[in-house]
Order: sequence, then C-alpha cells, then structure tokens
Amino acid sequence: MCETIGFTLNGAPVSADVSPVARLSAVLRDELGATGTKLGCDAGDCGACTVLVDGEAVCACLMPAATAAGRRVTTVEGLANGRLSALQASFLRHGAAQCGICTPGFLVAATALLDRNPAPSEEDVRDALGGVLCRCTGYRKIIAAVMGAGLPETGRESPPPETGRAVGAAVIRLDGVAKVTGTDRFGADERPADALSVLVIRSPHWHARFRFGDLKRFVAERPGLAAVFTAADIPGRNRFGVIGPFADQPALAEGTARFRGEAVALVAGEPATIATLDPAEFPVDWHELPHVLDPAEAVAKGAGRVHDDRPGNILTQGLVVRGDAEAAIAAAAVSVSGTIETAYVEHAYIEPEAGYALLDGDTLVVRACTQAPYMDRDDTAAVLGLPPDKVRIVPAATGGGFGSKLDVSLQPLVGLVALKTGRPAVLAYTRADSMASTTKRHPASMRATLAANADGRIAGLAFAGDFNTGAYASWGPTVANRVPVHACGPYLTPNYRASARAIHTNGPVAGAFRGFGVPQATIMLETLYDALAAKLGIDRLELRRRNALADGDRTATGQVLASGVGIGACLAALEPHWRRALADAETANAAAGDGPVRRGVGIASCWYGCGNTSLPNPSTIRVGISAAGLVVLHQGAVDIGQGSNTVIAQICADAAGLPLAAFSLVDGDTGKTPDAGKTSASRQTYVSGKAAEKAGRALREKILRYANVSPGAAVDLDAGLLVVREGEARRQIALDTLPLDARGYVFSAEESYDPPTTALDENGQGVPYAVYGYGAQIVELAVDRSLGTVALLKITAAHDVGRAINPQLAEGQIEGGIAQGIGMALMEDYVPGRTENLHDYLIPTIGDVPPIETILVEIADPEGPFGAKGLGEHVLIPTAPAILNAIRDATGVLVDRLPATPSRVLAAIHAAEAGR
Repeated sequence: MCETIGFTLNGAPVSADVSPVARLSAVLRDELGATGTKLGCDAGDCGACTVLVDGEAVCACLMPAATAAGRRVTTVEGLANGRLSALQASFLRHGAAQCGICTPGFLVAATALLDRNPAPSEEDVRDALGGVLCRCTGYRKIIAAVMGAGLPETGRESPPPETGRAVGAAVIRLDGVAKVTGTDRFGADERPADALSVLVIRSPHWHARFRFGDLKRFVAERPGLAAVFTAADIPGRNRFGVIGPFADQPALAEGTARFRGEAVALVAGEPATIATLDPAEFPVDWHELPHVLDPAEAVAKGAGRVHDDRPGNILTQGLVVRGDAEAAIAAAAVSVSGTIETAYVEHAYIEPEAGYALLDGDTLVVRACTQAPYMDRDDTAAVLGLPPDKVRIVPAATGGGFGSKLDVSLQPLVGLVALKTGRPAVLAYTRADSMASTTKRHPASMRATLAANADGRIAGLAFAGDFNTGAYASWGPTVANRVPVHACGPYLTPNYRASARAIHTNGPVAGAFRGFGVPQATIMLETLYDALAAKLGIDRLELRRRNALADGDRTATGQVLASGVGIGACLAALEPHWRRALADAETANAAAGDGPVRRGVGIASCWYGCGNTSLPNPSTIRVGISAAGLVVLHQGAVDIGQGSNTVIAQICADAAGLPLAAFSLVDGDTGKTPDAGKTSASRQTYVSGKAAEKAGRALREKILRYANVSPGAAVDLDAGLLVVREGEARRQIALDTLPLDARGYVFSAEESYDPPTTALDENGQGVPYAVYGYGAQIVELAVDRSLGTVALLKITAAHDVGRAINPQLAEGQIEGGIAQGIGMALMEDYVPGRTENLHDYLIPTIGDVPPIETILVEIADPEGPFGAKGLGEHVLIPTAPAILNAIRDATGVLVDRLPATPSRVLAAIHAAEAGR
C-alpha cells in the first residue's frame, strides 16, 4: 500500500506516492527526475547516491523514502543557484571530476562538510568523504578541490587559451559542467516512454547443462510479463567477441553454461512486474557438469575441455625470441629467478552497465555505456542478424570502464527485446550482475630468470606466464601477444625469450583491464631487478638507468627506437627524490630501533606500446565550420573520464589555428561521427589525436586557400564572421553567405590516421607499435612487522607523455592509475561467487591514497600529435611492483602472491624467520 508524502526537494515542495519499502534514491530518480543522484550499488557501499537530508549527508539508497516526509532534501541539482557553487567551480578548476558518476556524491558530502567547517584540513576531508568511492581520480584532486573551495571568488573561472595556445594549457574539461551539476546522462538516467524492463536469468553454476520448462505458461500466469527470450530467439550469429577469429561468447547460452553468471534467458515485462519478479521462479532445470577454475588443472593431462569443439584449453600463445636467452643466462656472472601469482581484479567502475534500445523506423538504436561504439554496433548487428547500418549506437555518459566496457554486455540483449516486441527495452545491471558477468583482469602465474654481467648489464631474460582467460576469449589473445613484447620492460635485453599462454577455465571471462597483462608481467620483472641489484651490490635505481633503453636501441622485437625514448629521462627526474626517500627511511628506521614498524622505499619502471599490437588501428576525425561560426568537432573517441573530449579538441584547435572556445562537440554516436576506434590501449590521445591534428590542418588549408593567403596568415571567428589577417591586411568573410558542402558546413575536413606497424613473425620480431610511453615511480611506505599492515606514505611518479596536451588532465590520469595500482598490490582479490559487491570486494578509498607528486616528462615523439604519447595504461603499471619492492626493502621478504594483504605479508615474514 502506498502513501503520499511531502517534502522539500532543492528548495521546492514536492509530493510522491511511496510504498513502505521504497528507497529514497528510487523515488528521487524515478518519480521526481533527480537523476543527478547516482546508483552504484544499492547497498550503501559506494556513496554515489549521497544526498543531504536536513543538512546531513546520507546514502539515499539506504533511506526509506517515507522517512523523508516533512524534511529538506538536497541533491546535486540543488547545489547551484543560477551559477555554479564555489565547490562545483573548484571541482572544475582542480580537475576533480573525471568520468563523473561519483562526482555528485562527493559534491553533496563535501557540501555538508563545508557548511559546518569552511576551512577543513586534509584529515577532515578524508573523514567526511570516506564513504564515497571513486575509481577514476585517485582522490587527490578531490581533496584539493574541497580544501580550495573557500578561495576568493576572483580567479575562479579560467579564461580560454589564446588561439594557437590550447596545446599545453590546463584547460578545464569541456564536458565538465554537466559532471558537476548532475546533468550528465548515464546509461540508467533515461527511460523511453512505454519501455519494457528486462531481467536477465543467469547460471548459478560454473559449468552446467540446462533446459527450460514451459516458458509460455510462465508468461501467461504472470500479468505484466510480455515475453521470455532464449538463444532460440536470436535471429543472427549467437556469438560475439572483440577479436573476430576468437569471437566465441554467446549473447545467451545455448544449452550449456560455461561460467557462473552467464546469461541464459531474458524476461521482459512492465517495470513493476519485473521489479517484483523472483528469478528463482523461472522454469529452468540445471545439470551440473565438472568444472575447472585453475589454469594449471585446465592444461593438465586428462583435463575436461571448457569448449567441446576445441582440442584443449589453451586459447592461444604469444612468443618473442631474440638471441639465445638460455645460453646467455648460463654464461652470465649473476642470475636471479622468481615466481609471481596475481589474482582476478574487478574493474569496479562505479556505474554498473545500463542502457536501452528502441526502433527508429527500421533502425535499432541502442543507448548505453560503452568504450567502443563501432565495435558494439558490429557485434550487436551480427547477433541480431541486421546490417551494421541498421544499428546505431549512441553512447551514454560512461561512468568508468578501464577495459571491461569494450566488450558488449546488454547491447544485444535490449536490442533483441526491442526487435521482438516493437517496444523500447531498458536494462540496468545490479552491482551483483555486473560483477558476476563482466570481464576481469587476468589472473597470472609467472616465472622468470634475469641475468647480468658483472658490471650490471643485462645479459638475458627468460619469462613464461600463464593467464587465466576464463570461459571465453574476450581479450585473451591480446594479453597473450602483448605480454611477451613488454615483459623485458624498458630495458635493453639482448637475449630474450618470453611466452604467454591464455588458458580457458570455467572462471569469469578475463578481458581488457588497463594494461592488457603488462601490469602482471611488470611485477615479475621489476621484483627481479631489485633482487639482481641486491646480488650485484648496485643501487636499484642505478641498475635500471644502466640498462634503460635509449634512442637508437633495438627492442626485444628487433624494432629500432629512432627517437622519443623517455625512460632515461624519467629515471633521471626521480634521482633526487630517490636519494631523499632512502635517507628519510634510514633516519626513520634508526629512530624506530627494534620497533615493529620499518620504512621501505621501492622503485619500478614501465613502458607501454600505444594502440593495437601489430594490427590496423585507425581513427577518423571530422571537423567543420557552420554558417553560424561554430567549429563542430565530430570525434567518436569515447570519453570515459580520461579527457579525450577536451584533449582532442585542444589538438584540433591548434592544428586549425582556431580558438578552442569556438569548438562544440559531437561525440561517439555511430550515426553522427566517423569511427575513432575504441577507447583502450592508451590510443586516443595519440591515434585519434593525430587524426584530429591532420583534420585541423586540412581545415586550415581549405580556409587559407579560399582566402587566397599565405600559410602564415592568422584565422579567427567573430560573430559569424571569418576573420583573416595577413600582415597589416584584415579581411572579414560572412560565413552565412558561403555555400554549404555535402556535410552541411561552410568548410570541413575529415582525416584518418593508422599507426605504422608491422606484423610479428614466428619469433615475435617486427614493429608492434609506432609509439611507446615510459614511466617510473617511487613508493615510500611503512610496514608493521608484527601485524603485516602496510601504510603508504608518498608516491612520486615520473611519466614521459611526449607532450602534455593538458597537464592537469595528465596529472589526473596518473593519480587515478596509481590508485588502481595500489588496489592491485594491496587489497583487490576478486573471488568468484563471494565478492560480488563493493562491501566484500575492497578498492582503495580516499584514505588509502597517499600524497602523490607527479613529474611530467616531455620527450616528444615525432609520430604523435604535437609529439604526444599515450598515458592511460602506463600510469598503473609501475605502482604494484614499486609497492612490493618497498615492502621487501622494509622487511627483507618478497610477497609473491598478490594482493599483499596483511596476512600474506605476515606469512612471508614468518616464513623468512623460520628459514623456509
């Protein structure tokens, strides 16, 4: 039974009919349209739904709506009063909003803090915001924004950069206002009229055959249900996958489920009916089959096959061989060997997958969170038996992705319902659905031997790794091929053998996650570098500098790096910080005496090839000037928080010689933008940015040719006029008097760029990437040897970005990547079936990320736009190995199974003390 309640929402009286069990979050979003209040968990774990009730911050998902009667409720929409609040402006100024899904929760919680304490300390901010989770920013800019919100009004708004000076400027992100006002529209924020809701029936078993009961009767007996759909209803090829030859995952399983959480059926119905439907009522009979979750068991003799149509469980293997690693190791003065195991890591973006599908004439339109709209279009079309041009993907704002939202999830499911029923179909994953069914970082089991001559020059490296790719391929082939290329690190390694196998199990599908296996391999390598330094008696940073790649060197794939190699500059930039950190640790340890707490310092390096490995990797960008004088940038590089909307516009503006303030964006819609490729592999700034640079230059050339002026002429836009200046001469051209081209613009250009790479031969020799990024990080920490607990004190990060197109956004990427590296190193361990929520699965909170000092190194690469390189993946890679090396520095022991939880740190210490 519902009751009508009244309360004040953002200063205005409202009323709503609510049931006794209705959550305030649902009423705010579904009944009152306050979708700035986000849902990330519905369990009070993430804080995205934080609102103010009578001035106090509460989780709206935990508060019964009825208890709001007569009270004052404030959501993010109510923070601005005609203009941004000082706090919202501070978030923009500091770059504290990235993907934006958690931003409303932070803003509301911080508002409550500032109302009672206008000048909070960092500790105050950490305490007040500790209940709100972020997966993008690394929290440091959020802390700075809250502490800086009370600064004087003057200077709050940053003026746009001068024409020609956008590149290198810390431009406030162009899509930032929507993020801080709560008006950004994420996948769950829209619902078409008359839409059906969709429930996914999933396998509760790791491996099982199944058959359905009477589905027609199931629907007929439940008023409000529209239909049930199974694999038999799929009109196209019931397989999807990001790499064509390995596309093996059914949208709906066909008689056999191969992992826990796999979708087997869809139930479509009216929203109220679906909301109360118990999935346990669904008529399906299960017959459990033997399963295998461990890769070692999966490749053992006699192991059952995950896929009956394949000869075994090895999906694929990557290999790079140069010289004779085994002979070099045998002849070397010193060698060290080791093993490392890493866990499943959950992406844990704060936005679970959500979206809808509807028919627009004979075109299926799907609006959903995604990192790859054109890939989604092609996969969805294939599953539904439609031509690709009859499927249109319109990306919603995407609340984090980190690789998992490269794979389709709900797109073909809502598409199927919309096609079969003719009505729009809406689906929003629960947190449990998201964590059970979507991809994870590959667990890895690795072993390696590293050898050097007496002078510390690397002689050889042998590496082998097994990567658990789960039940289906996803990005397993990419991981297997990328790891051997990168496992030598940014070091000259003349004799090298590296192999990596992607192995099927009945575990969760492992896919792309910020680094494609390179973070795992780097942990193996960088811990060996520390062991080698100890054996040689050489300073750890010095050993890395001595072997760092330089211009003119050959990589392990035989590629000559002609220029732009920045690892040496990164290590050189860290040198004074390294010396200071070692001295501080020595002083602290001396003062502690025999106490249990010991300080440690660790270092690790990284490199990362930008874009696809030895495969075509094109992006296309279109830019045009309208008759009204707007510069319209059609760029399909989906911005999932990394800032591509802003960075690519900065590049195009300077290339065209036009003011950034004149630009407007059309982003990511397959019906309106050309294909800019997927947002992954640190490719968008480099690849799409290069296409934008080319498009901007082509546009400028058209303008100059029309105006019949020299290449050095200045071009500007002013109130519908094109203003051209050459020397003392000044000419104005009324844009609305010019004819429109085929694209509807006065002037336009479209350009593509595909990095120059070559295929790798049978020994992995070739040019896998045209551009590499480099970095190194120092970690300072303290370990309590009696408890095994680790306290991070400071992280110093030096990353070669080629050219910092937007320094503030680059810093934000570095801080966010470091936070994810902290989680991988110390706490994140996805246990299938047990940690499918954000309460049991731990990610770093605002209290877990220490101060971070960022050093932007700019060693330009001639291939990149204005010399820029990619950054997104690189920044996570060195963090975990630097933490492990710092723990070993503090305790004398290496934790060789991640994450390094207190129990594992303590076990390693006790084992060392016992001589094991």
